[in-house]
Amino acid sequence: MQRSAVPGTRPRVPDTFAENVRYYLTLTPRQLPSRYLYDALGSALFEAICRLPWYGITRAEGAMLAAHGASILSRVDGISTIVELGPGSGEKLATLLASRAPGALTVHLVDMSSAALQAARCILPEHPDLTVHTHEATYESGLLTATRAADTRGRSLVLFLGSNIGNFDPPGSDEFLRRIRGALRSRDCLLLGADLMKPERELLLAYDDPLGVTAAFNRNLLVRVNRELGADFVVEDFAHRALWNGDASRVEMHLVSGRRQHVTVPAAGIEVTFEQGETIWTESSYKYRVGDIRAMLERAGFRTVDQWVDDRFALTLAEAG
Repeated sequence: MQRSAVPGTRPRVPDTFAENVRYYLTLTPRQLPSRYLYDALGSALFEAICRLPWYGITRAEGAMLAAHGASILSRVDGISTIVELGPGSGEKLATLLASRAPGALTVHLVDMSSAALQAARCILPEHPDLTVHTHEATYESGLLTATRAADTRGRSLVLFLGSNIGNFDPPGSDEFLRRIRGALRSRDCLLLGADLMKPERELLLAYDDPLGVTAAFNRNLLVRVNRELGADFVVEDFAHRALWNGDASRVEMHLVSGRRQHVTVPAAGIEVTFEQGETIWTESSYKYRVGDIRAMLERAGFRTVDQWVDDRFALTLAEAG
């Protein structure tokens, strides 16, 4: 369900919030980049989603990291640096670090959400052998900063967990994994977490929970646009909708206009008229088959070292060729 890429691959656009809002709200269909779901409130709501009984990604992945953490780390002998892209609360990394052998280790946490970085930094254990750096940055720029600072005498391990890769469409995921590979040296590794295909009803419950937490998470994006860009979205006039696109193997999240309405976003310099039923596409979450994950990594220049799979989730350790 996370949350760094816009739905769909588009030409390169400016990076500021206002410029992105202007660009994506004028596309057809209208969109907003999913990375902006994560202000302080959005990050807190997502952590609540991870604890819902209908959203099993976090529990499945956490159990696998606890069960296989020692095996994962042992396969990256000589590790000196870990870089986690999108650490969330930090619990996944803390679980993995509980299995590490003694020795100096430097950890880099990369996220655009300062609230997420602060939470992750606080949960990691205090230890004289552990050095933690935070980077409030995009995944790509933060990864480059971290790998340039890495100890060249040891190996680096990049963590991209929580099925974050599912927020990219197939061309986008290939491009992103190639960028990760480009930032690594030969024999550095990537641990990729990916959600697997499930029955449609189960998937939709995970993205449209009965308590309405995911709906609040999605609609908070409009609250953020109002607060930071001076927009006049009437938030209650937009409903949350999750749908399964079987042809594309993805869950989509949309905000649906309940009436014809005119919205201005002064800081972005746009005015938009929404027809009743018109949507804003805010997120995609692709689901995978086990073989698809290995093939995706191999296309990006990685070699699969090992893979741990249950009926819900897959962890794949791959080495840069």
